Amino acid sequence: MTETRPRVIVTRRLPDQIEARMADLFDARFNRSDVPYGAEDLIAALDGATVLVSSITDRIDAALIGALPRSVRLVAQFGNGFDNIDIDAAYGAGLTVTNTPSVLTEDSADMAMALMLSVPRRLAEGAQVLLGDGTWPGWAPTWMLGRRIGGKALGIVGLGRIGTAVARRARAFGLAIHYHGPSRKPAQVEDALGARYWPDLDDMLGAVDIVSLHTPHTRETFNILSAERLAAMRAGAVLVNISRPELVDEAALAREIGSGRLAGAALDVFEHKKGVNRDLLELARGHRVVLTPHMGSATLEGRIEMGETVIVNIRTFLDGHPPPHRVLPAAPQPGAGQPAADPSRQPGA
Repeated sequence: MTETRPRVIVTRRLPDQIEARMADLFDARFNRSDVPYGAEDLIAALDGATVLVSSITDRIDAALIGALPRSVRLVAQFGNGFDNIDIDAAYGAGLTVTNTPSVLTEDSADMAMALMLSVPRRLAEGAQVLLGDGTWPGWAPTWMLGRRIGGKALGIVGLGRIGTAVARRARAFGLAIHYHGPSRKPAQVEDALGARYWPDLDDMLGAVDIVSLHTPHTRETFNILSAERLAAMRAGAVLVNISRPELVDEAALAREIGSGRLAGAALDVFEHKKGVNRDLLELARGHRVVLTPHMGSATLEGRIEMGETVIVNIRTFLDGHPPPHRVLPAAPQPGAGQPAADPSRQPGA
């Protein structure tokens, strides 16, 4: 008698070798169109499934979680971030949620450094010069002058895995490292990076030339760079954001750059539900802002490692053990304990 393999629903296309491996291990069903599912279509696709392999384009809110078939026991997020998932609702429903942390650290840090160079060195602007008829006026001492980054001060908001990797790279470029976060790092970490801790973000913003964001989107970090804080940044400073668009007041950022007070910004993430902010687009067309389409983790190697981590999480869960990269609610709601997990949806059930 052939053993029935657990059904796994994958909402977006993954690298070929990852899809092939999933197909070997599970009854894997793939979204061949690679168009994000609507809520009703996703619920229908999950009928009889045990595992949902989600991505950041899937909105898994409390309403969707409440409508999921009882067969679904694991949400294995293909990605480090998981703010598209209502973790509290998932936990309350007895679902296990996992993610793929650590995999994208080096790729994201590389992208942050590329963007950090792009604005002061006018890379996006310069790359357009020869794309017309292939001619240019020739070299001149004052043509296409940018600004040196060596000797400047970099302020990192969030010195976690990615922030630390950025600091290592930035130090090699001759930048002085400053950072802000909820807590100070041990002395050996600061010494290795030559980093200075600022307990007050507002104070740090006025003291650095480049600000790079590496903190997750939470209730506390929403618009952490508000209009007031953007106005507190040093005149001529540059902002780099490869983390989450919700960290920045985009309209205020566009005003600060448009006025000439800030030198520019390089953004790999931005609000786009109604299209990219028109003011930011105009600034990008005028070479004051560099916009890249969420490419921070977009390497083949990184995507394959993400897929392998998803598979490890799924197999560990199905073997009856807590998966290595489980995501839990940050804290109980005020006045209430954590909801009891539904035993029918737990590992090994």
